[in-house]
Amino acid sequence: MTDAMKKRLFGVVAVVVALSALGFIGMSDIGRNVTYYWSPTELAAASNAKDATVRLGGMVVAGTYTWDQDAHLVTFDITDNKTTVKVRNEGNPPQMFREGIGVVVEGRLGADGVFHSDKVMVSHGSEYQPPGEGESPADVYKNLPQTLQGS
Repeated sequence: MTDAMKKRLFGVVAVVVALSALGFIGMSDIGRNVTYYWSPTELAAASNAKDATVRLGGMVVAGTYTWDQDAHLVTFDITDNKTTVKVRNEGNPPQMFREGIGVVVEGRLGADGVFHSDKVMVSHGSEYQPPGEGESPADVYKNLPQTLQGS
């Protein structure tokens, strides 16, 4: 066997192995392990929403946040300005959680129409910004969750 034939044979074998690996991944149950990211509107429109674990992203609606510290239960609504979804999260909220911010929650839509979550991820900027014009530091302070206020 000449060197040219060995190189050609090696190339063919490499392509066959690569295609076999790709085919195995494509035919396996990799789809079971995928977590989709949906907006509230997409969640409401999805016919298979009750069967899927998804990440739901949106803004926390002002006036909907309640936290039962004894039961470790947080409830709030998320909106994308078209559709609003009620969220029930088991566990304590992240320290930076508050109304009016962007969040991503991971869980499942229950038969009751409430999104049951076990993970809340808070979106926040990486830069400090002082209170806006006409806004006092006390105004900013009163919007912080009680856990950050030291009570």
